Amino acid sequence: MASPVMAADLLLDTGTPTTLTTEDLLAMPAAATIQVPEDVTYRRTMTYRAVPLRALPGVRGLSADADLQITATDGFVTNLPAALVRDGNGHGAVPWLAIEPRDQPWPKTATGTDIGPFYLVWIDPAASGVVSEQWPYQIDAIRVVASRAAKWPQLAVDERVPSNSPIRRGQMLFATQCMVCHRMDGAGDAEIGPDLNRPHNPTEYFQPWALKAYIRDPKSIRAWSGMRMPGFDKTRINDSDLDAIIAYLGYMAQRRK
Repeated sequence: MASPVMAADLLLDTGTPTTLTTEDLLAMPAAATIQVPEDVTYRRTMTYRAVPLRALPGVRGLSADADLQITATDGFVTNLPAALVRDGNGHGAVPWLAIEPRDQPWPKTATGTDIGPFYLVWIDPAASGVVSEQWPYQIDAIRVVASRAAKWPQLAVDERVPSNSPIRRGQMLFATQCMVCHRMDGAGDAEIGPDLNRPHNPTEYFQPWALKAYIRDPKSIRAWSGMRMPGFDKTRINDSDLDAIIAYLGYMAQRRK
């Protein structure tokens, strides 16, 4: 039998900082029991007590030029753009904040990780193109911040790059899949992994096949104790998207500030 978990606090700052406890969240009128098919972390259907992310104070009113930043105790940082959070048309993915009950702790992951006390899950993620790195767990804070585009213009792709270029898709994928752990040319909030353009870009020291292999399965290229980078198999990043991310990396290597 699993041991009870400790009550936890969530920092919510959508204008005025406030702290919500496990009990506060579970007592919200919008709290419900939900089923999440194909949960990204557990890779099976999971059942949670959760509250709609949009039901948290101030979230639904997120301005168009802002992001909702979600941080975790392990240093992971996820930025959700306003359009994804608000979903004005009512036909997109629905985000829920899952809350770990004190008397029913969640199971550990296949790698032995505790993911509580709070975990962002999605219903119908494919409807909005939600990717695996937009399912953060071990959440400790949710804040409204300036959008990445406004805060870090150095991430942008030059207007002369064609609209259908894989570099443009790579920029978006890099922001959602890679910036949760890495910075780019000094831009970003995460500090788990190294900056991917300073002092050198991976495209400058990895052969193309090796860089792809490293992203797919880091330990297939190099392994050491304390290594934290996970692999990204084709269920997390397909071949076309991986090529787009590498195209963006190569593009940024030529624009190093």
